[in-house]
Amino acid sequence: MFETVIGLEVHVQLNTKTKIFCSCATSFGEEPNKNVCPVCLGLPGALPVLNGEAVKKAVSFAKAVNAKVNQNSIFARKNYFYPDLPKAYQISQFEIPIVGKGWLDIEVDGEKRRIGITRAHLEEDAGKNIHEGEISKVDLNRACTPLLEIVSEPDMRNSDEAIAYLKKLHSIVRYLEISDANMQEGSFRCDANVSIRPKGDEKLYTRVEIKNLNSFRFIQKAIEYEVERQIEAWQEGVYAKEVVQETRLFDTDKGVTRSMRGKEESADYRYFPDPDLLPVFIDATLMEEAEKIPELPDEKRARLVRDFGLKEYDAGVIVADLEMARFFETMLSEGVSAKGAVTWLTVELLGRLKGESGVQNSPVDAKRLACLVKRIEDETISGKSAKEVLDVLVAEGGEVDAIIERLGLKQVSDDGAILSVIDEVLAQNGDKVAEYKSGKDKLFGFFVGQVMKSAKGVNPAKVNDLLKSRLG
Repeated sequence: MFETVIGLEVHVQLNTKTKIFCSCATSFGEEPNKNVCPVCLGLPGALPVLNGEAVKKAVSFAKAVNAKVNQNSIFARKNYFYPDLPKAYQISQFEIPIVGKGWLDIEVDGEKRRIGITRAHLEEDAGKNIHEGEISKVDLNRACTPLLEIVSEPDMRNSDEAIAYLKKLHSIVRYLEISDANMQEGSFRCDANVSIRPKGDEKLYTRVEIKNLNSFRFIQKAIEYEVERQIEAWQEGVYAKEVVQETRLFDTDKGVTRSMRGKEESADYRYFPDPDLLPVFIDATLMEEAEKIPELPDEKRARLVRDFGLKEYDAGVIVADLEMARFFETMLSEGVSAKGAVTWLTVELLGRLKGESGVQNSPVDAKRLACLVKRIEDETISGKSAKEVLDVLVAEGGEVDAIIERLGLKQVSDDGAILSVIDEVLAQNGDKVAEYKSGKDKLFGFFVGQVMKSAKGVNPAKVNDLLKSRLG
C-alpha cells in the first residue's frame, strides 16, 4: 500500500491596474506586445519601480490565511533563460518572502484537515509563447504582471484534498478582490508536486512537478494519472529509472503526463538580491490598512447558518462562489425568506442554467428572482406556477408581475369566492358529504380536487382551510 504526497504551487495574478515594476497596463486580451515598455522588455538601463498596491494585496492575503507578514523582505533575481523572459532572469523573492508560514483548513467527506502554507511571495510573470505550426511567437503583454506565488506544505494525501485546497484558495482571493482568479485566462494556475511512499514511511521520495494546470478537473486528472504511473513503476521495480525529478506537462487530450524538462534546484537559478530594487519595508500604516479584509467564506457560512438557519450544506454551496453569495444576499435584502432564496437560487435557477458558468451569466438577476419568491410567499401564485414564470424569465426575460398577468397565473385568495365554489361542490355531492361525516376521511381529497377543478387558480392552502371549516 502506498501513500500519496502532494504539495501545490499556485500562481495568482494580482488585479492591479499596472504591472509590478512599471506603469504598463495589465489588461487581458490586448493586441500582442501592445502593453510593453523598456522595463518589461528588459532593455538595458531600464529600472524597475515596485507597485505598492501589489504589496498591499499580498499583506491582505497573509491576513486571510493566518500567515506571518515579514515587514522586511527583499527581491532577488532568479536566473534562467526562456524565450518569453526577455531579461533572462525573473524578479522574484527567495530567502525573505513577503508572506511567511500560514495555514488553511479544508473539509473532504466530512473530515477536516489543516494544510500548511510555506510561503507566498511576489514576483513578475513571464510573457507567453504562441506556437503556430513551425513558427513560434512571443507576446510580452503578460511580462511583468504581478504574481503572488503561494507554496503549500506537502500535506495533501489525495487529489480530492488538493482540489478542496485549491477551491478554498480560489474562493479566498476572489473574496479579497485581489485577483479575478480567471483560470481560463491564466490568472489562477497551479503546479502540482506529486510523489508516493509506502504507507507508514515518513521519508519524502522523488517528486515530479506537473506544470501550468489551469482547470480543477484537469488538475485532478493529472494528479491521479501521475500517482498511478509512479505506483506502477514501483511495483514493476523500475521506480528509480522511470520516476526522476523533472517537470512534466499534462496532455489534456490523452489524459497523460509527459516529460518536459529536468527539474532545476534552487542553486541552478543562482539567486542574488536584485541591485535595482530597495528592500521592502511595510510600515504600521500600510499593515493596518491592508489587514482590513472583508468577510471570508468560512465566516460567511457560519453567519448564514447562525443567523438565517441555513443547513451547513446549503450555506457551503452559497459561499463557495463570490457571485453566488452576492446574488443570495441581494435576494435577502429584498425581503424574501432565506429558505425561499436558497431553494429558488440553488435548485430552480441553477437547475435551468446547465452549461452556464454560474449566476454571473444568469439572464435572471437577483432582484427579479427575489420578486418571484415574494409572489409565492405572499400567495399571489403557487410554487408550480412560479416554475412556469421562471421558465419564461430564463428564456425571454421580462418582469415577474407582467408575466404572471399575461399567463393568468394569479391565485384566487378571496374567501368569499372560494366558499361559493366549495358550497356548490358540497351541494352537488351530498351523498359523499354524508359518507365523509360518517368517518370516511379519505374523501377530503376528493372534495379538494373538485374545488380546484371548478375554480382554476385558487389558492390550495385556502381551499384546505375553508373546506375543513365547512365540513367541520
